[in-house]
Amino acid sequence: MTGPPPPRAPARWPRRRLLALLATLPPLAFLAGFAWYLRLSAAPPQAPEQQTAGIAVLTGGAERVATGLRLLQEGRAAKLVISGAHPHATLADLARSAGLEPAALAGRVTLGSGATSTRGNAAEIADWARAEGIGSLRVVTAGYHMPRALLELRRALPGVALVPHPVVPASLRDREAGGRWRTWSLLAGEYLKLLAAWAGLHRPGPGLPEPSS
Repeated sequence: MTGPPPPRAPARWPRRRLLALLATLPPLAFLAGFAWYLRLSAAPPQAPEQQTAGIAVLTGGAERVATGLRLLQEGRAAKLVISGAHPHATLADLARSAGLEPAALAGRVTLGSGATSTRGNAAEIADWARAEGIGSLRVVTAGYHMPRALLELRRALPGVALVPHPVVPASLRDREAGGRWRTWSLLAGEYLKLLAAWAGLHRPGPGLPEPSS
């Protein structure tokens, strides 16, 4: 009589298959994160009728400034800061470009021209918010830029409630093939910047100017 057959050794994946599986994980995680980012960047303004103590505009496009000034005129907040404004910009010029009367906004708008990066915007806005005693802030910037702007602002203003109010730049409303390519290129580049900011990476020095859109 023969005894029972010896137990089989547990099946092992071939090394190549295991390495191939491991190699697919980073791209899959990257794509999943990009899908999450696209969802965030396409979100509409949060609680558009809600009042906040202040409004912060991160410059980079005329639509952002015009939106912030209109929100201020509509009474969504008492004060507004425009971070990253051109050094020679005046409230009168910005108001007229938005189709508004400068007199109705006088004394309520602060123009900050020291920031040249999103991290610089956050620092400039934080200084203003602390000086003005701001406890809640409506944040106006492009939708694709909003996730990174909120990330930096939460680091600089941990005790302030942030209400995102994204705008869609005219350059992203182009439905032509070339416009779609520019849109995807811009989104991919901004996603990489968001990952770098999340990881705590930044450029050396005071910050380089970022492209406006």
